[in-house]
Amino acid sequence: MLGPVILAASRSDRMRRLVSDAPVTKPVVDRFIPGETVDQIVPIVRDLTDQGLELTMDVVGEDITTPAQAEAARDAYLELIDRLKPLELGTRAEMSVKLSMFGQALDGGHELALANVRPVVEAAAEIGTTVTLDAEDHTTLDSMFAIHEELRKDFPQTGCVIQAYLFRTEADARRLADSGSRVRLVKGAYKEPAEVAYQQRHEIDKAYVRILRTLMEGEGYPMIGSHDPRLISIGQELARTAGRKLDEYEFQMLYGIRGDEHLRLAAEGHRMRVYTAYGTDWYGYFMRRLAEKPANLRFFARSMVSKG
Repeated sequence: MLGPVILAASRSDRMRRLVSDAPVTKPVVDRFIPGETVDQIVPIVRDLTDQGLELTMDVVGEDITTPAQAEAARDAYLELIDRLKPLELGTRAEMSVKLSMFGQALDGGHELALANVRPVVEAAAEIGTTVTLDAEDHTTLDSMFAIHEELRKDFPQTGCVIQAYLFRTEADARRLADSGSRVRLVKGAYKEPAEVAYQQRHEIDKAYVRILRTLMEGEGYPMIGSHDPRLISIGQELARTAGRKLDEYEFQMLYGIRGDEHLRLAAEGHRMRVYTAYGTDWYGYFMRRLAEKPANLRFFARSMVSKG
């Protein structure tokens, strides 16, 4: 039950200062976030793709309070895309974006987020790749899905993320599967009330399997976002049952978690995409990684004890 506590701490300025100032924090954060600048991340991109892996790139940062900050987030993605262009990776390196970074929560946020994300999607298309819209808390999803639908009119490969722990997601998955969308399925990493989301792990896991079956049997492109060995195995079986070839779905895992499994799946011929975040505003991202999995929290706690 520590997950909700950690998620609450992710929005605490006091905890942000405490964690950020701890001398052991940086080496632990580096496990999940391998760089703060484009110059630092480009060699990571080269290294991972040389190993047969694919990437989805996330410029971290969500606490946007002004339109100027939202524009700066847009420009950070445009800089990344410009730096990726000479590598000629195509879809082997795509982008993941949180619409909160593009001003979604500000006054007129829906229109502002759409206006800011569209140039990123356009620039990604120009270098032969695409963008996936990350899911955030449930209050933002109607806006996210509407923006996704609007972008797909001109850029049909634009993807989106759905979260298995939300009650609404089974209906969302049926709609997206019928429309032929690229969809990443994750369990969910935000603190959601019992009125809208499953609270027990076994309920979330069962929902994940039901939703993944819908995606596999649909017309779209499923992206299995999980580190759970059992769900990965179930995903492979559902793909086989649905008659999908290895290039008709993919696995996605976070940078820094189960790296050996990344390489194993790639060696077996699967498309294996590593969610790779970078940037200076890493705190919220880092805290959700701790909340998602007790092993991550134990890793951090052991580091604090051994290095403190």
